[in-house]
Amino acid sequence: MRSRRFLAGAVAAALVLSACSSPSGDGGGEAGAGQTPAADSFPVTVEHALGKTTISKKPERIATVAWANHEVPLALGIVPVGMAKANFGDDDTDGLLPWVSAKLKELGAPTPVLFDETDGIDFEAVSDTRPDVILAPYSGLTQEEYTTLSEIAPVVAYPKAAWATPWRESITLSSKAIGRSADGQKMISDIEGRIGAVKAKYPQLQGKSTMFMTHFDTTDLSQVGFYTTHDTRAEFFLDLGMTTPGSIATASASTDKFALQQSAEQIDAFDDVDIVVGYGDEQVGRTLAADPLLSKMRAVADGAVVMLSGSSPAGTAANPTPMSVSWVLDDYAGKLAAAADKVK
Repeated sequence: MRSRRFLAGAVAAALVLSACSSPSGDGGGEAGAGQTPAADSFPVTVEHALGKTTISKKPERIATVAWANHEVPLALGIVPVGMAKANFGDDDTDGLLPWVSAKLKELGAPTPVLFDETDGIDFEAVSDTRPDVILAPYSGLTQEEYTTLSEIAPVVAYPKAAWATPWRESITLSSKAIGRSADGQKMISDIEGRIGAVKAKYPQLQGKSTMFMTHFDTTDLSQVGFYTTHDTRAEFFLDLGMTTPGSIATASASTDKFALQQSAEQIDAFDDVDIVVGYGDEQVGRTLAADPLLSKMRAVADGAVVMLSGSSPAGTAANPTPMSVSWVLDDYAGKLAAAADKVK
C-alpha cells in the first residue's frame, strides 16, 4: 500500500488531468444527453457503518474503489473518472470485465483510470482523479482507509458490515449519492425481472438448500471454509428461490463475519446441504469426491457440486452486480439447476 504522507500536498494542490474518462471530456459524461433523468435534491446525507457522509452538490466527477462499485454509475450512463482494476475473472487481463468493456464501448468512452488495488487502495491515484465523491458501498474499507479517502472527497462506505452489502442496497446507496435514486430503483426492478425469468426457467432450484465454499487449498482439506448468510454470494441463493441450510444459518447467527471454517472431521454438520458451490475446476471437484471425509457430505456424494472458475468472467456469477446479471445469470442458474437434478 502506498504511503499516505502525500495527502497533505496532493489534496491541496491543483492537479490537472491530461485526459478525462468520459466521451464529453468532462470526467463524468452521461449517455442520452437529450434526456432529462430523474434527479435528487442536494445536499444529501448517506449514513453507513463508518460514519455519515454529506454530499453538498450533485457530483460531476465520480470515483469508485473496491469491487464493482463503478457499475451503478456506468449502468446509468455515467463514466467514472477512476475505478478499481478487475482482479478476479479478468481472463484477458485488461483490467475490465466484459460487460464493463461493452458499456464503455456503447458510451464511446475510453477506459477510465484503473486503480490497482493488489496491495490495497492506491490513495495517490484516487486523489489524482480529483473526484467529487468516492463510491464504496460494497467494500471492506477500514476506518483508517475511510478517513484517508475522506480527505480527498466524500466517501460512501458499506452500510453494516465489510463485504456484506446486498446488491439492492449497493444500488440504492450509490444512486442516492449521485442524485439518481429513482433510476436506481428502476435498475433494481429490472434486475429483479431478469432473476424472476430465470427462476421460472429453472423450477428445480426452488427450495434446494445450498452452501458456498470459500477458496481452499486442495493439499490441505482438514478445514472447510464457507460463506455465511452475511455474504452476498450466500444471500443470492435466496433470490433464486433456494434456501439456507440450517447448519449455515446456525453458524452465521453468532457472528458478523462473512466467512467461517469448519473442521472436516465434523463434516456431518452439513448433512442438510443439497448443493455445494465453490471456486475451482473439475479437478477440485474430483478432489472433494475422493477425500475420505469430504466425500461423506450428502451433496458431494450425490455429485450436486458446482465449480466456478475464478479466472474467467463466469466465476463472478455467484456475486451478482448491476451490469453482470444479463451476462452470467442464466449460465450460473443452469449450472445450479444441473446440480439440483442430482439431489437425491
